[in-house]
Amino acid sequence: MHTTEVSIEYDILKENSEIAHKNRKNLEKSGITAFNIMGAIGSGKTLLIEKTIEKLGNEYRIGAIAGDVVARIDAARFEKYGIPTVGLNTGKECHLDAHLIEHGLLELPLNSLDILFIENVGNLICPTDYELGEHKRVVVVSVSEGDDIVEKHPLIFSTADIIIVNKVDIAEAVNADSDKMVKDARTINPRIDVLKMSLKTGEGFGEWIDFVKRSYR
Repeated sequence: MHTTEVSIEYDILKENSEIAHKNRKNLEKSGITAFNIMGAIGSGKTLLIEKTIEKLGNEYRIGAIAGDVVARIDAARFEKYGIPTVGLNTGKECHLDAHLIEHGLLELPLNSLDILFIENVGNLICPTDYELGEHKRVVVVSVSEGDDIVEKHPLIFSTADIIIVNKVDIAEAVNADSDKMVKDARTINPRIDVLKMSLKTGEGFGEWIDFVKRSYR
C-alpha cells in the first residue's frame, strides 16, 4: 500500500512538473517574468503585491493570479488597480498547481504583460512540491507567526529564491527575534536572499523592488 501511494504521488508531481514547464515556456514566449508568492494566511502576501503594483504599475505591465480556497477576495483587491486579474478557487486543495495556472493563463492577455504575480493559497506546507511555471519563488513570513516558523517549515524555504520576514515593526511587541528568522532561513538555504520588511513603515521594501527589477527578463 505504501509503495502504491508513493508511486501515485510521484506520477502526480511528474505530470505537474511537465505542465509547469509548458507554462514557463508560454510565459517566456510572451516575455513575462512570473513570481510565485507563498506564505501563511495573514503573512502579508496580498499587501506586498498591492504595494508592488502601486510602485511599479507605471513602469511595467503587471497581471495577477490570486489563489483562494473559495471566493475572490484577493482577486478583487488586485482588480481595483485596473490590472488583468484571474481568481482561481482550489476548493478542498491547499495549493495552486500547474494545471490550474495553465487554465488561468488562458484568461490573461499575455502579450500585454511584463510581470505576473501569482498569489498562492495561504499555507507553508502544501505549495512546496508544486511548480507552477514561475521564474521566482517568494516566501513571505510574519514575525507574528513566531520566530521559530522558519525552522519548523524547512522545505518551503529550501526551494525559495527570496524570503521576506515581514512586520518587523511589531517584532518586539510579539516577542519575536527577526534576526533569528533570517539566520534560520540562511542556514536552510545559504544561497537565498532574505529581506527584513515592514509594509507599514516601508523598511526593506526598496530592496524588494530592486529584486523584482533584477528578476525581470
